Amino acid sequence: MKGERMGEFEELVLLCVRQLGDDAHGAALQSLLAERGNREVTLGAIYAALDRAQRKGLADSWLGEPTATRGGRAKRHYAVTPEGEEALRESRRIRELLWSEAEPVRP
Repeated sequence: MKGERMGEFEELVLLCVRQLGDDAHGAALQSLLAERGNREVTLGAIYAALDRAQRKGLADSWLGEPTATRGGRAKRHYAVTPEGEEALRESRRIRELLWSEAEPVRP
């Protein structure tokens, strides 16, 4: 059932969260996905993926300290939960297994 599994985009977003550590927030995730993933995505798409990941228990979030550069508003930061780490490892294991067993396509 798709609702219980991690989708490809959620996986990419969680990998970016993992890479950014304590600096994982919407704009930083958007920038990293554009730079490393060669994917231009909206903040709305990122937040939707993070919301799905949180509902599945794969990610957690908290509000940082308010900053003057944001007009006194706080950034929402994200982290991968232990369940999210396990889901990422399992996804990687399955992909590597399938790649290792895949025959090259011959013309």
